[in-house]
Amino acid sequence: MDEGKKTADLLYDLETTLHKKAVRHSPQLLAALLADEFIEFGSSGRVFSKPAIIEALQVETLEQPAQVENFQMRELAPGVALVTYVASRTAPNGLLSGRTLRSSLWKREGSGWRMIFHQGTRIPE
Repeated sequence: MDEGKKTADLLYDLETTLHKKAVRHSPQLLAALLADEFIEFGSSGRVFSKPAIIEALQVETLEQPAQVENFQMRELAPGVALVTYVASRTAPNGLLSGRTLRSSLWKREGSGWRMIFHQGTRIPE
């Protein structure tokens, strides 16, 4: 397996781990995955720092993780990668409840990767 594919697979796993309720509700797991300088531009239009997003996710009530489509990874520099994808959620009644374009910047720190930036933009229905 080439190095780019290996990195893309790893970042896919890390990105989708952040969609899981158990991770989103764990300050320790979030702190390990998010860089100290993390910032998010949310699909709501709000801007979150690392402490603010950890606090906000503690009270999140979403039950279903997002489904990921069109995941792509681009290495921007050694140890820095951009991932982009479309995330969709299904409501409890089985109907699509929303889609967002997502982008994240990841950087390698020591032996692991941490997210430094994330943005979600709603796709109009």
